[in-house]
Amino acid sequence: MGRPVMLSNGQLMIGLDERGLVHDFYYPYVGLDNLTTAHSVHHKIGVWVNDKFSWVDNADWTIDINSEADALISQIVMSNIDLGVRLELKDFIDNEHNGFIRRINVTNISSKHADIRVFMHQVFQISRAGRADTALFVPDANYILDYKGRCALLIYGQTDDGQPFDQYAVGNYEIEGKQGTFIDAEDGELSCNPVEHGGVDTVIRFKLDLAANESRPINYWIIAEASQYECEIIHAEYLKEGVDARETAVREYWQKWLSIGADGLHSIDRKYLDLAKKSMMIIKAHADRRGGILASGDSSIFNYGRDYYCYCWPRDGAYSIWPLIRLGYKEEPKRFFEFCRDTLDRSGYLMHKYQPDRSIGSTWHPLVHDHHKELAIQEDETAVVICMLGEFLDHSKESEFVQSLYSTLVKPAADFMAKFIDPETNLPHASYDIWEEKFLTHTYTCAVVEHALRRAAKFADSFEYPDDGVVWLDAANKIHDSAELLFNQDRQAYRKGYQLQPDGSLEFDNTLDISSMYGVMMFCDPVIEKDRLASTIQTIENELINQGNIGGVIRYEDDWYMRSSECKSPNSWFICSLWLAQYYIQTKRLDEAKKIVDWVLSHTLPSGTLSEQINPETGQQVGVAPLVWSHAEFINTVLDIATE
Repeated sequence: MGRPVMLSNGQLMIGLDERGLVHDFYYPYVGLDNLTTAHSVHHKIGVWVNDKFSWVDNADWTIDINSEADALISQIVMSNIDLGVRLELKDFIDNEHNGFIRRINVTNISSKHADIRVFMHQVFQISRAGRADTALFVPDANYILDYKGRCALLIYGQTDDGQPFDQYAVGNYEIEGKQGTFIDAEDGELSCNPVEHGGVDTVIRFKLDLAANESRPINYWIIAEASQYECEIIHAEYLKEGVDARETAVREYWQKWLSIGADGLHSIDRKYLDLAKKSMMIIKAHADRRGGILASGDSSIFNYGRDYYCYCWPRDGAYSIWPLIRLGYKEEPKRFFEFCRDTLDRSGYLMHKYQPDRSIGSTWHPLVHDHHKELAIQEDETAVVICMLGEFLDHSKESEFVQSLYSTLVKPAADFMAKFIDPETNLPHASYDIWEEKFLTHTYTCAVVEHALRRAAKFADSFEYPDDGVVWLDAANKIHDSAELLFNQDRQAYRKGYQLQPDGSLEFDNTLDISSMYGVMMFCDPVIEKDRLASTIQTIENELINQGNIGGVIRYEDDWYMRSSECKSPNSWFICSLWLAQYYIQTKRLDEAKKIVDWVLSHTLPSGTLSEQINPETGQQVGVAPLVWSHAEFINTVLDIATE
């Protein structure tokens, strides 16, 4: 289903679903913990008008979801003709405090006076399965407190004249046969039950008397902190200062942050600029203050699989910070590299993925392959971090910072890569591929590792460790000299890779995979590889471009990941399509590149969200939305166009 809007301040992160409702609520890390259920349950908004009631997720509501182009603030309109009411919402997360603020303008769009009651429903699961939470009404300050241990959530709202919600209800949610206290709202009145524990949910009510075409605002907020006391300090500030000031501060914060990359951003074609800026903010929203960069905050994928994308893949993080590096940002890349330094295994490699708190993430990669002990890694993840560190030094000139990582990140990683080589081929030992599926020595991985070793050797020379540089450069040269076998002469295209057999023979995987082309294009000498890249691209154009009305580029032949059984073709990927556009830009085929970028624009949600994939039959977004990597590749592509 995706999250058209993701809001974040680097600690509190909230995902709004396709109905504009709070569906993901992460605290105290971006992506960890999700204090909602991560399944189909979401916070609800209900409206009662003159004895008629409806939840906004019912079919009788029209929902339009957008977001501002210069600030991470939603623009949502909810309309119900039958009730004669329209809600206009502006949502944001305070950049200074862990506060989620919804500004709801309620309009009576009927021709008659209306008694309108707006109900805000909250359902959290702070403890595991929500079995030990407490929610209660605090009468002295007229707010709801939902808490467990070192997590407290203060819920409050008031009308424009400063009057707080006039009714509330606290009850049990999905335990002991109870559906939830939100049902209490449907008659327009709440019970004012003041406390409950176990699985809990809460509802608050705002009562408005509106003449025809009259509007009045409601300001609603949820504050997340470690204790009730800390919540109350922020709450008191909001009451005193007002949310106008907080909205202004948030808008100024995002505009100032975007201004760091203003020179590069304003070189972009105006047709692409809004999506580029929204993509920048989506990347920033997924960057935790402590360095981890989330692949996606969309938990809806959990409904269709065993896990979600709320992890920090070193590769995704590295590609996500690449456009930030190009545009002159320093803070986010530095924190990311420190995150990688702190999670690097003592043997010198990065694992499959991590949680935002630096703990290891789940994996489906075994430690045994063909009855032999193997590392459960994707070596390209280690390599690409070193590549991006080189990009960071080139653009930022932050030599002192990079040098501080030499002994703790660069050297152990480069030493590992230089040793993780099969002597029979002088190419990297097998690991899992960029798509996390096949255990091979991959063309893509070989390209990234060679480049990473060369960058590490340059670091060694710059920082006066010549002996290290000799070792790493020798390993890189051997990879380069042995890479001939990665090209399939019969097909005139780069192979996916090969598997070294126990008898020393090679079992080739000749699957056409666009990542093989991308690795060579981006990390090898394009002049040397010019002819092979050209022939590979021709094969890709024949085999990997979806030929139907939808278009786009697939990852590799016969890809079945998230593929609908009704579809004859695999899903198109934004990333893969943009990689092809980047090749076209490099080879001066700008018109073809722009057609791909325009295709991306045509399949973007109005809020600026790009998913992982596109259904080739319907054009609907598939997979998590947003996928941060998709947004990063969009920015890189339009920056490439701007430099031509």
